Amino acid sequence: MSFEDKVKSFGMTNMLLEADLDDVEKSFDIELREKREKSEQVKDIEQAYVPQFEENLRKEAQYMARNYELFYCLEKTIRQQISELLEASEEADWWHEKYIPQHIVGEVNKRIQREREAGITPRSFDPLDYTNFGELGEIIKKNWAIFASVFNNVKAVDKIMFNLNTLRNPIAHCSLLAEDEKLRLELSLKDWFRLGE
Repeated sequence: MSFEDKVKSFGMTNMLLEADLDDVEKSFDIELREKREKSEQVKDIEQAYVPQFEENLRKEAQYMARNYELFYCLEKTIRQQISELLEASEEADWWHEKYIPQHIVGEVNKRIQREREAGITPRSFDPLDYTNFGELGEIIKKNWAIFASVFNNVKAVDKIMFNLNTLRNPIAHCSLLAEDEKLRLELSLKDWFRLGE
């Protein structure tokens, strides 16, 4: 395993440990760690609006926040891995149909255009940030000759990406993740990092 992969693995292990500590704190209603200071604006919003939500809803949100954080870090890491590997390939400008399926390029262009027309701040200047999780898996499969140097099996990548994409839906669409699915998410994270071993 490369040094960079070891660092990423260390970071993900720490995140999983923090998740376990969060669970202990919630189970016993105690604080084991000092919480990071919040900005005054965040404090004002939390004091004014958050108490208006039902307590059980606030508890669900706290439970789901950790799942979202894990998935966010994983998805950003996968995008970064894809970008780095494709940039290291023969061409620096890899965002074209030799590396990216044409239908994905088309969908990304539509998403970018919708954001422009909405007049909102662009989420990114990197088109890869406009891909969804399933599309990331397609990019890896299309470029397996490049990714085989990092991942040990294309079928395993496909299966793990499918599982993660399925788990992403309740997280991204504000549905409660069942305990079994939370465990499945944690196992899928471990599976993802094991692909590079």
